[in-house]
Amino acid sequence: MKLPPTPSPEEARELALAALKSDQFPMLASVDGAQPRVRPVSPVRTEGFTVYVASLRSSNKTDELQRNAQVELCYLTKDHDQVRITGVANLETDRTVRQSIWDSNPLLRAYLVSIDNPEFILYRVDPNRVRYMREWALEYAEVPL
Repeated sequence: MKLPPTPSPEEARELALAALKSDQFPMLASVDGAQPRVRPVSPVRTEGFTVYVASLRSSNKTDELQRNAQVELCYLTKDHDQVRITGVANLETDRTVRQSIWDSNPLLRAYLVSIDNPEFILYRVDPNRVRYMREWALEYAEVPL
C-alpha cells in the first residue's frame, strides 16, 4: 500500500478547513487532574480554526476547563482524515459575540430560554497548533494558522 503524500501547508489548510465543516461532532479532550477526558461536542460557531463551544456551568467539562484550560479538538472525516486543534479554552464574555451565537442557535434558546441564564457558558478555543493527517498517512502536516 502506497501512503498518500504529505500535503503542502496550503493544501493542508484547505483540507483541514473542509474537515471542520464535515464533522459536526468533534471530540474535545480536557484534563481532570491527572486523568484525560474526551467527549463529543457540537461547536456553535467556527471561524477559521477558532472554535466556539457552549457548556453548562454545572457540567464536569466546565469544572475541568476552569482548572486547566488546555484542550485539544479532534475532527474526523468520513474518510478517516484527522484534524487536531491544540489550544486554550477561553471563557467568551463579549456580549456581542454571545448574542450573535445565541440568536443563531435555536437549540441553545430552547434549552436555556434566556441568554442571561447563569448556566450558559461559552468557550472560545483559541488555537496554538493545528495538524492535519490523511487516513493511513502516519504523519501529521502542520497547518498554518
